[in-house]
Amino acid sequence: MFRTIKWYMKFVFSLAFNNGELKKADKMLTLGKNQEYEDFVYSTVTGWAKERMEDCGARVNVHGLENIPKENGILFVCNHQSNFDILLLLSYVPVPKGFIAKIELGKFPWVNQWMKRIHCLFMDRDDIKQSAQIIVEGIKQMKSGINMVIFPEGRRSKTGKMADFKAGSFKLATKAKKPIVPVTIDGTLNIMEGNHYIIKPATVNLYIHKPIDTTLMTKEEAAELPQKVKDIIEAKLPYMK
Repeated sequence: MFRTIKWYMKFVFSLAFNNGELKKADKMLTLGKNQEYEDFVYSTVTGWAKERMEDCGARVNVHGLENIPKENGILFVCNHQSNFDILLLLSYVPVPKGFIAKIELGKFPWVNQWMKRIHCLFMDRDDIKQSAQIIVEGIKQMKSGINMVIFPEGRRSKTGKMADFKAGSFKLATKAKKPIVPVTIDGTLNIMEGNHYIIKPATVNLYIHKPIDTTLMTKEEAAELPQKVKDIIEAKLPYMK
């Protein structure tokens, strides 16, 4: 319990006292130093996320970093086990990236400010029209070279077993003609959600799979993509071995 209280206190205070960094970033943007701004925001958010992962005591093993394409405009498609998944991906996938996140995070003080600056988009899962518009905006961002992350199950798994993938998520890559990189997250459930929301150390495995080219994909192949990617991700989870 002490670790949990300490973690939340550091989480809140680290955000509350980061206003100076926000102002520094925005000044770069005002001065037209766009790449300096992007580099600063990426470095600041990555460092903060790594500290929060260290605070929870997670032991993280990363597999397949060599599978990340050199080009920009990648869609990372991941299973979703925990609230720690975003922190994990920010910390250990070493490229700038935004997230298609639930709209509730867009209302979270301080967190939303940094999420907006790394090009996150906030989706209302109960509003079909708004969700479709977010996908359109995500396609535009990917075409411009922004890497994105999506959890196509839509919600966190409460058991560790994966739910079906929502097909609309894959339009981000197929419409933008950008590569998909499947990512398996195994173990974040055991940090918090599996412990009745008490934070405990856990071993986490992050598997980055080989990219899937979408540039010449047929309609039939695109229709099969959600199941294909789900199978790749799910194969690394313990209950499939």
